Amino acid sequence: MKIGWKKFGLNLLYPHIAVIILLLPISIAFLVFSLIYLSTESILAIVSYLIAFYVLLVISFRVPRMVQFFKTFKRDNKYMQKWFSDVNLRMNVSLYGSLVWNLAFAIFQLWLGFSAGSVWFYAMFAYYVILATMRFFLVGHTKTYKPAERVDIELKKYKFCGWLLLIMNLAMSVIIIFLVKGYKNIEYHMITTIALAAYTFFTFTFAIVNVVRYKKYNSPVYSAAKIVTFISACVSMITLETAMLTAFGGTETETFKTIIISVTGAVVALFTILVSVFMIVKSTQKLKLLKENQSQN
Repeated sequence: MKIGWKKFGLNLLYPHIAVIILLLPISIAFLVFSLIYLSTESILAIVSYLIAFYVLLVISFRVPRMVQFFKTFKRDNKYMQKWFSDVNLRMNVSLYGSLVWNLAFAIFQLWLGFSAGSVWFYAMFAYYVILATMRFFLVGHTKTYKPAERVDIELKKYKFCGWLLLIMNLAMSVIIIFLVKGYKNIEYHMITTIALAAYTFFTFTFAIVNVVRYKKYNSPVYSAAKIVTFISACVSMITLETAMLTAFGGTETETFKTIIISVTGAVVALFTILVSVFMIVKSTQKLKLLKENQSQN
């Protein structure tokens, strides 16, 4: 029986989508298990690396098809058309999702605070409550008005978020001080650190992109929402830095690690203060100018 090597190779590189869907969670679970429990010289660990590489390879080969599929789906599906054409819908979904997440995490931190009696958890609770409060006031506007429809109201909410950022900076300072003084008592597994790094860089990148992208709508509320997300991403970077120093710190001295965390925390705190002051001053000036124009008319 003659073997069709070309067909065999194509089937190997382009397996059925069901095979990829089946292999993906298996390869991830196998890889995580080998990284945690097996040595790098273990045969099972090597097999897990090979399976993970194969799955990544076949997914990479399917990227062009996947891009074309999503382009077609975006063009032909009415719900996707609505999603990408309605910026207010995307903003509302983003704010509602962040609001629910912040409230849930705040309640969880409060429960941990009651259980452990630690100032750290109470500071985290205050931090997430303030984040939720800002998003609550912003979504109250976006669900009623379109961007730049009521500039006066948007400027007031923009200014209010600036003041809340100043207050939130107090909770952030407690968190940063705790990280500086108590990071040695915080243990992160390598897998947890890698996952935290992926999540943090993802959110940080999209936060920067969205701050620039939503600027074109000339909406103070949209700008405030994305600034809040960006500040939150900056705080996540401090947590990531702490996790990486404890997990991969190596032979660096404790003094060096303390200095690095302190400098990063101080930069984030100072940046938050500057941004909040800018928001307050800018909104005050624009509200004053808007009031003068209305009185002249």
